[in-house]
Amino acid sequence: MAKIEYFQNKMVKILKVLGIFIIFSILFVVFLFFYYTKNLPRPEKFTERKLHESTKIFDRQGEILLYEIFKEEKREYVSLSLIPEHLRSAVIVAEDKSFYRHYGINIKGILRALLVNLKLRKPVQGGSTITQQLIRSTFLTREKTLERKIKEVILTLELERKYSKYQILEWYLNQIPFGGNAYGVESASKSYFQKSVEDLSLREAVILAATIKAPGFYSPWGEKWEKNRKELLKRENYILDQMVKESYITKAESEKAKKTEVKFSKMAHPMKAPHFSLYVKDWLIKKYGEDFLSQKGLKVYTTLDFKLQELAKFSVIEGAKNNEKSNALNTAFVAINPNNGEVLALIGSKDWFSPQFPENCISGKNCLFDPKVNVAFAERQPGSAFKPFIYAAAFKAGFTPKTILWDVKTEFNPNCSPEIEQETDIYNLKCYHPKNYDKKFRGPVNLKEALSQSINIPSVKLLHLTGVNESIKLAKSLGITTLKNPSEYGLSLVLGGGAVKLIDIVSAYGVFATEGIKHPLSFILKIEDSKGNIIYKNRKYPKKVLSSEICRQINDILSDNAARAPMFGWSSNLYFKGFDVAAKTGTSQDFRDAWTIGYTPLISVGVWVGNNDNSPMDRKPGEALAAPIFHSFLKTFLSIEPKNLFKKPKDVLIGKNILDGKYDIKNPHSILYYVEKNNPQGLKPENPQTNSLYYNFEKGIESWLSTP
Repeated sequence: MAKIEYFQNKMVKILKVLGIFIIFSILFVVFLFFYYTKNLPRPEKFTERKLHESTKIFDRQGEILLYEIFKEEKREYVSLSLIPEHLRSAVIVAEDKSFYRHYGINIKGILRALLVNLKLRKPVQGGSTITQQLIRSTFLTREKTLERKIKEVILTLELERKYSKYQILEWYLNQIPFGGNAYGVESASKSYFQKSVEDLSLREAVILAATIKAPGFYSPWGEKWEKNRKELLKRENYILDQMVKESYITKAESEKAKKTEVKFSKMAHPMKAPHFSLYVKDWLIKKYGEDFLSQKGLKVYTTLDFKLQELAKFSVIEGAKNNEKSNALNTAFVAINPNNGEVLALIGSKDWFSPQFPENCISGKNCLFDPKVNVAFAERQPGSAFKPFIYAAAFKAGFTPKTILWDVKTEFNPNCSPEIEQETDIYNLKCYHPKNYDKKFRGPVNLKEALSQSINIPSVKLLHLTGVNESIKLAKSLGITTLKNPSEYGLSLVLGGGAVKLIDIVSAYGVFATEGIKHPLSFILKIEDSKGNIIYKNRKYPKKVLSSEICRQINDILSDNAARAPMFGWSSNLYFKGFDVAAKTGTSQDFRDAWTIGYTPLISVGVWVGNNDNSPMDRKPGEALAAPIFHSFLKTFLSIEPKNLFKKPKDVLIGKNILDGKYDIKNPHSILYYVEKNNPQGLKPENPQTNSLYYNFEKGIESWLSTP
């Protein structure tokens, strides 16, 4: 009896101790619960939280992604309804088979993983559910500590209590990483297969599901891909077999998927049309800020026509290969729709992805070729490509295409002798007696001949007549932005003495195509936010800056193949049989820049060829280096576009011989004898000798006539 009482007392004491232990354990767990949950985020934050979405820059059709602005995560959110059922199923069997049967925590899975890890003596398998993975990747770190695990369990249970499996799966599929900067199934699908997630085949979906386990290991662009692709295939087959076992697909569908050929997209360059895309990116950053762009998922629809961009790229690459023989290592290209100012194609250097030359050059310095430099916006001397602006200013002042000027040897510094080629005058200023490209003199020529054949001496005379200030004023009104201080330029301006930007001169030529209507340059059509709302739309404000008749006169001159044939030949790269194409070449001093700028009623195109460090090329003009690229592009463009012709100018007679193309053969004089340069259609000047260049102009004619 005593023994029984002893054991009873012993059991009471044990039960008391056990009870106290249990109570303290419960209190300890409660303490841990409140300790670890006091600063936990609310699961409701999923509905408040905005996943960072990258800003995408597209071509004008919205079909070609040119560039993406993001920080660490490149993501595009899609609803679960757009994610195919076979991708959802593949992810579930790969990551959490009992997803629809548990309440956030899979006890069996945890125990099974624990046993495997104990057996192998290392943590190789996890028991985390999809909900746990979502919580961990969103709110917690990946460190393996008790504290983190407790927080993970608590948040998981709370998330499962508040939200449906449908919502949790949607969040998960838009959150998880797939390697590189691709986050979420939509971004991954486009990165891996160049298609939207809703278009994935069964096997492609399984590949994405397989990748979740180890994105870097299974990536088709990894260094050990040839070795690791076998492991990816094993995991694919495992997932397909599990999908059959769980009745998501049939055995026949599984076998068919295993035999389906899959093509991974090539490791794409980070951008297309790089010089154009980066210009747009810089504009966007100035307007919205980089943080906003990298998070808010904007869609930017640009003006770029990707087909024309590819055509330009082909023409530039082919032409650049030939130009290398002439020590011309770089090329830039711009095409604009003159009727709305939209930039259709832009190449800042011939190949963004090629190496610099020489390899040790510093960007922009001592580089014959630096592919990252955007020469489309660089200031370079245009040579004779600037002449049409001077002629347009002259026509505006009252001169006509028939006006006679003398192409004879002429000294343009009034303090230098017109008979002796000296270097400087008595004030130690340079004498100026330019030569024609072919070193010939033609005597009397009209302005149409002078411009179409790009004859230098009459053009310099015309600038003297028109005035540097008035000519620059007109060039600015058409879109030239670089000639800010007219006092810096002399008569050499007409031969390209003032630097311009390719983008500007192509746009300015486009004003001739539109018969005087200037459309501001535009690179962006519209911008949408992540919900499809338009937050920016290009507003076009065209302005009439030049008379239609003057433009028609310029168009007629620059498109007349017969007029330019004496200089360029009948079948030059400026000629397109059956089409009206106005074109002008230019070559800067010492052959440092070669240009061809031209246009039709539908498009304005410009090509620049040269070296980044401004070193001279071989002695070849713009017609030889830039015009073949110009011709290659326009030939294809014209073959697919409707034919448009320029309107012809009026045949106007002023009633003044020298302006109407007539001159006194027996007693010839320069134009300064017949007209007042500030009022060419007015009365004959009473004292033409007051013009500082009158004597030099007259002496040039006299010398030419006396030369056998």
